[in-house]
Amino acid sequence: MLTREPTVETRNRKQLVNLVPPFEAIPPVWEFRIREYRVFYDVSEEEKVVYVRAVRRKPAHRSTGEIL
Repeated sequence: MLTREPTVETRNRKQLVNLVPPFEAIPPVWEFRIREYRVFYDVSEEEKVVYVRAVRRKPAHRSTGEIL
């Protein structure tokens, strides 16, 4: 799913606004939801490369900021 349009917001994919990740990333950082897991990534438009920066399990009672 990230190979075609990684920077298009969908039901399972969104851009994270006002959230500073604890890992190196090129803004904007995106979140991709796969069941209870979240994939955090950024995109180099020039190189046409998606960089996966982290994969985290997100329990229902925790926020995205808490799992980062």
